[in-house]
Amino acid sequence: MSKFLKGTIILMAAGLITRILGFINRIIVARFIGEEGVGLFMMTFPTLILVITITQLGLPVAISKFVAEALAQHDYRKVKKILVVSLATTLTLSLLFTPGLILLAPFLAETLYTDPRTYYPLAAISPIIPIIAVSSVIRGYFQGRQNMKPAAISQILEQLVRITLIAVLTKAFLPLGIEYAAAGAMLASIIGELASLIYLVAMFKLRKKFRLRRQFFQYFLKGKHTFFELMSIALPATGSRLIGSISWFFEPIVVVHSLAIAGVLATEATKQYGVLTGYALPLLMLPSFITYSLSTSLVPAISEAYAQKHYQTVEHRVQQALRFALLTGGIAVVVLYTFATPIMKLMYNSTSGVALLQLMAPFFIFYYYQGPLQAVLQALNLAKAGMINSFIGAIVKIGTIFILASQPMFGIHGAALGIITGFVLVTLLHFVTVLKVVPMTIVVSDYVKFILIVVASSVVGKWLINHLSMVNLIGNLLSSVTLTTIFYCLLLFALRLVRKEDLQRIPFLRTWLK
Repeated sequence: MSKFLKGTIILMAAGLITRILGFINRIIVARFIGEEGVGLFMMTFPTLILVITITQLGLPVAISKFVAEALAQHDYRKVKKILVVSLATTLTLSLLFTPGLILLAPFLAETLYTDPRTYYPLAAISPIIPIIAVSSVIRGYFQGRQNMKPAAISQILEQLVRITLIAVLTKAFLPLGIEYAAAGAMLASIIGELASLIYLVAMFKLRKKFRLRRQFFQYFLKGKHTFFELMSIALPATGSRLIGSISWFFEPIVVVHSLAIAGVLATEATKQYGVLTGYALPLLMLPSFITYSLSTSLVPAISEAYAQKHYQTVEHRVQQALRFALLTGGIAVVVLYTFATPIMKLMYNSTSGVALLQLMAPFFIFYYYQGPLQAVLQALNLAKAGMINSFIGAIVKIGTIFILASQPMFGIHGAALGIITGFVLVTLLHFVTVLKVVPMTIVVSDYVKFILIVVASSVVGKWLINHLSMVNLIGNLLSSVTLTTIFYCLLLFALRLVRKEDLQRIPFLRTWLK
């Protein structure tokens, strides 16, 4: 089994566990602090992501790429130099931006977000920045080695610690007000990330073949060439992420101001934004752990093959990733659209986001497709093209949100349509860019078959949820989803979108399918 496939499977398994644990977190938060508290939490979260993006400077992707190339040449001095320069850069930036965020928090809360209560979660989450900065460097190192276990286990550990603390902290702070409870949820995130970092550092010390602290400053002072080499990939890569983060930073600001134009009060706008980004979007993004796993494994795998001029391997891995993203994303779309109402009731004890979930679900297949395409662009030194695509998508998204959300007939649904428009456009632009570099055969009949399978599975799922008579909501939902998934998989085999030889590549199925 190749390192690429093994790493992808490990990350997928960890991603599934992490997402499930993350949903337990979200359920606890939603039930303790409600739509308004979730709104406060989600309005401030994009600010944190923006600061983290600037702090990381796109280095995790660059580290992964150059470590993979250095290890292919057994150049451990180069690996050490990469780590020294990366750690020095991210730590310096995080020590500048952490106090900066704390000082700017009152202005952001009162002026931009128009809700002074957002100050408390903003101030509470700031210390997480240097923790994530160091973690990202170590994760990039392990990804470059195509050893995905430490990153996978650290993600699970972070979620377990957060789950343990989140109910305690939100409940403890809730008597002081919703804003303090949201800040308590942020504190739980900090402690979880710290536990994850401690584990990563321990694994790094066990696995590395050199002493990082020895001659650290000498390596740093001699690392000018390495710094510029890293920046040649990191800056264009962070350009795409930075554009996305800036767009996300402005998103809640534009939404609440647009809703105000439409006649929605600030507190109600906070609730509606909480339903969109705290209830509907997390469900839609749940399946993206698969495409995240593919993307993380693709960068070093394609970089290695491209450096060795194995162009057929590059094409094969790109086709593998895109096909897998499409087929797994398809069942996610079916389940989320068809079972939107019972899922919302079960997860959040609310049906507030059902309409938003059903509006966005059919288009999210483009979102699941986007991750692997972005990784391919980065691995083939086309991060600049990806950045331009992301910029175009961000401008269109923000503009669409403002135009539609400010209209009373659309309201928060206008914001949802703007988000959809943005990522659909970026995915299409990424796809066209990849096709210019990696010649791939597009089998139109396969896409037609895929659409037929999705539609047929949705019809069957709708019938099942309406006619199955189980004891309770959980039993009815689980039975309907299971039968719909089986029907979807059978259609994949019947129409030959998945074949026996595809499954034989998976280690634990290989023996059984012989």
